[in-house]
Amino acid sequence: MSRIVIAGVDGSAPSLAAADWAAREALLRGLPLKLLHALEDWAPLSGHDPMTGVVVAPSGVTTPEYEAERILGEVSEQLRLRHPGLEIGTEEANGRPIKVLHAAAKEAEVLALGSRRLGALSGFVVGSVSMSVLAGAERPVVLVRAGEQAEDECQAAPGGSGPQVGACRDVVLGLDLARPCDELLAYAFDAAASRGAALRVVHGWTLPSAFAYVPATLDPVHSAGPAGFDPVHSADLAARETEALADALRPWRGKFPGVRVEEQCVVGQAGDHLADASADASLVVVGQRVRRSAIGFHIGPVAHAVLHHATAPVAVVPHR
Repeated sequence: MSRIVIAGVDGSAPSLAAADWAAREALLRGLPLKLLHALEDWAPLSGHDPMTGVVVAPSGVTTPEYEAERILGEVSEQLRLRHPGLEIGTEEANGRPIKVLHAAAKEAEVLALGSRRLGALSGFVVGSVSMSVLAGAERPVVLVRAGEQAEDECQAAPGGSGPQVGACRDVVLGLDLARPCDELLAYAFDAAASRGAALRVVHGWTLPSAFAYVPATLDPVHSAGPAGFDPVHSADLAARETEALADALRPWRGKFPGVRVEEQCVVGQAGDHLADASADASLVVVGQRVRRSAIGFHIGPVAHAVLHHATAPVAVVPHR
């Protein structure tokens, strides 16, 4: 399989943001970029000129083939001007967007999709097409919100005078220690290394009530107040989680010695902490276990929460 970055393009503002993000990602990875447009069969009666083979349509009517060529031509030209030297190809694929993008997600090193955003401090509006592709993809898929720009991924310059060119914000990784898969860790470390950014690893955990909760009536001698969490047990569990996180990351620190890693063990829902961390991140990386239920593919609760509340691009990395 040839390595390539693919962006789904339909001419909308979200897809244009995704295409520009994909162009920057392709440059970082030293890979070619392909702009992909799904060519649905929605056009009015049209045909081909038997002499030239060119698509013809009634006067004033636009064919899907013409629209696809126009969109891909305009976007590729803009990206070539913005990113000189980047190898850019285009493809018009016949079929419904879900089918076309599912196929692309099998061959892409990374597939970038666009999404509308709810507001300046809110997350994505994830449509049915994007959700279906995210849930069933076999390769990493990145969701990029409309309006996303390269400057948004840069750290603020000293004194708040604007973005600091070349200083990338952290890459944030949500890691479940029950499933610390190699695909997810490799993607996150590689993303941080290619950007020259730090990697902030967030592991969310909860206090088991059977161990952490002490009723006041259970031990009246040692209970200083009403029923509540036992600070001794809580601190012990926190230390264990912190140690387990360090153990999981140790071999990857060795593989990527140039990446500065910040470990965060936090109590509570991981999705909420990751959404908060996205406010000053260049990219949020979450895992998606490949599984199929009776009603088809679906995404997990953490990925779902992050996609709907994150303000930075979100990479969903499938793993088994």
